Amino acid sequence: MIKFILKRLLELIPVLLISITIVFFMIRLAPGGPFTEEKSFSAEAIARLNEHYGLDKPILVQYGTYLGNLLKGDLGPSFQYPSRSVNEIIAETFPVSLELGALAMLFALIVGLLAGIVASLRPNTVQDHLPMGIAMTGICMPSFVLGPILILIFGLGLGWLNASGWETASDRILPVITLGSAYAAYISRLTRGSMLEVLPADYIRTARAKGLSEGKVIFKHALKNALLPVVSFLGPATAGIITGSFVVETIFNIPGMGRMFVLGAFNRDYTLILGLVVFFALLVVLFNAFVDILLGLLNPKLRMDS
Repeated sequence: MIKFILKRLLELIPVLLISITIVFFMIRLAPGGPFTEEKSFSAEAIARLNEHYGLDKPILVQYGTYLGNLLKGDLGPSFQYPSRSVNEIIAETFPVSLELGALAMLFALIVGLLAGIVASLRPNTVQDHLPMGIAMTGICMPSFVLGPILILIFGLGLGWLNASGWETASDRILPVITLGSAYAAYISRLTRGSMLEVLPADYIRTARAKGLSEGKVIFKHALKNALLPVVSFLGPATAGIITGSFVVETIFNIPGMGRMFVLGAFNRDYTLILGLVVFFALLVVLFNAFVDILLGLLNPKLRMDS
């Protein structure tokens, strides 16, 4: 198991290096720069700013310098927020994005698992078609469509919830539903399919023959094996929730990392964009590694195959 874990962790290094390299050269080769839109600055002032931040050096030198600072844990200063470093911005915004992502994942798991279990108990009936039909709607409706619809109905129309912000507990409801709905739909369909395969198994019939309650049969025996596809899906689902937060945080004006990434892209803040990409990539690969390790614990055959 230790060898399995070390192998998964070592795979993080090339993934991070490739992500950093691609983004670094893409934003450097794009037209313009972080100070080209500053109308109040003279050409001489912009040249001095470029010299101060090392933007006048050859791109390969900039790349080497950035990797050297990154190994020290220094993500550099923000070009558009000169009084704050990228490390400070991430430290301020990460808790907000973490809360949003965790709540969205919790919502997706609870709603998806319950809907999938309910649908699997009576396949090809109304009890099956209704939750799966709603799930299909969740899959087909992207967050940039669902979010404004929820704001229009519950924020502006009924006035039950705020249309933007991240201050009270009620402010979490609409963003969490918007971000988690699509993944709840996928989880529900995965759970239904797995449960339909597990429920006819011999050990389930044996458990029922022993007189166990239906709840124990479903949640203690059947769900354990039915969860394997859902656990496998958690890796890409987490990546989707992280990238989906860009849209949701912008729609609902949430002060998280996703919104800062969008602002950094508009302002061509090289260091802020790169720092957030590094952090996002690290989160995704670490969680994918965690999911692989969890699957290895649940299914020893995966450890042997690796």
